[in-house]
Amino acid sequence: MSTEALPVAVVGVGYLGKFHAEKYAASEKANLVGVVDVDGARAREIGQAVGAPAFTDYHELFGRIRCASIAVPTRYHHQVARDFLEAGIDVLVEKPLTADLAQAKELVALAAAKGALLQVGHLERFNPAIRRLEGIIKDPKFVECHRLAPFIERGTDVDVVLDLMIHDIDVITSLVRSPILRVESVGVPVLTEMPDIANARITFENGCIANVTASRVSIKRERKVRFFQPDAYISIDYDQRRAQIYYKPKPGAGWLDIRAENIEIKDGDALADEIDSFLDCVRSRNAPLVGGTEGLRALEIATMISAQLANLSPEPARG
Repeated sequence: MSTEALPVAVVGVGYLGKFHAEKYAASEKANLVGVVDVDGARAREIGQAVGAPAFTDYHELFGRIRCASIAVPTRYHHQVARDFLEAGIDVLVEKPLTADLAQAKELVALAAAKGALLQVGHLERFNPAIRRLEGIIKDPKFVECHRLAPFIERGTDVDVVLDLMIHDIDVITSLVRSPILRVESVGVPVLTEMPDIANARITFENGCIANVTASRVSIKRERKVRFFQPDAYISIDYDQRRAQIYYKPKPGAGWLDIRAENIEIKDGDALADEIDSFLDCVRSRNAPLVGGTEGLRALEIATMISAQLANLSPEPARG
């Protein structure tokens, strides 16, 4: 297997795409051939910062790259990813895979037909806390999750489910590993035309229930998830990089024998790890940790929740 640096590009160098470009530029596994943005000034600014040529038309890179990160607004994911996959170029598409379920299915089928890799940027799968504890989290029966953030305009082309909650949907389904039985959700728009705060109760066929809350109109940032399983209670605070595990006493022992363990999560760079994994998959042709199928599964559940919210949400108040 060749160890030569892979020629790669980043399409869309706004807030997230800028970080993609920086990670590729710093990676010995990649040769950043170009950065692309419809805003030529932005493309030149980022290109100069990372030492890569700037483009406004991604088609100019066809035939020159092996793979690309796509970090354009969600409504353009399908069009851009489709063009790259048609050209046989492997892609890492920022989450959500698309804003439309039918388009996501089309991309998954196209990638398979072309023999191209399709990875979806569900960054929390590479979070050091999740990677540290994924072997401990087994057969959860109840999951409680809160993802709260102050309002910013980035990402408001979709509702809070596709913007924020989908991160936790992906992580939870990867750990529960059971089909969905039903979804019950509520949410309201606050500062945009779409729901900005939402809660979903997801019931899995194996009996597990996940209660998931996401808000992009909160005063402070919070990202916490708690797992209750037959042998333990596991609490993870993503932002504080801490986890607590309370182990159930063995049969015959008293409740005072509950054993607690505090775990400090080492600092990590989830995006660098995600991109490094993507480049390894491009070279080895192994399936990505979060491929098109996994991205589609998370989108299917998120779409169910969003559809319920669309039927329930009132129009936002207007001053």
